[in-house]
Amino acid sequence: MSAREPRDQALECLYTHEMTGERPPASGRAAKLVNGVLADLEGLDRRIEDVSEHWAVSRMPVIDRNILRMALFELESEPGVPTAVVVSEAVRLASTYSTERSATFVNGVLSSLARRTRTET
Repeated sequence: MSAREPRDQALECLYTHEMTGERPPASGRAAKLVNGVLADLEGLDRRIEDVSEHWAVSRMPVIDRNILRMALFELESEPGVPTAVVVSEAVRLASTYSTERSATFVNGVLSSLARRTRTET
């Protein structure tokens, strides 16, 4: 289990938290992502809804919305991580844990978020 990527671990923790209310232990980079998302959940959701036409975050699949939350947090809080890396990792997570259609959706929403986030700051 420790060989998994921090983003994969963080996604699992966020999913578990949303589905059960429990907060599984995380450490290192995964913990930073989980804590950052949970600390600004409403704000992240609002910014995601601003760019996702006709999609309320509450209606998005659980995996997809948590991938978007995590990636947006990373875009906003870690300027040293290249935008292309954040987007490609989010698409990888969607392809791995959700559906192929989800990967396209995540890519589109996240690309819009990246343009807003990385050019306005």
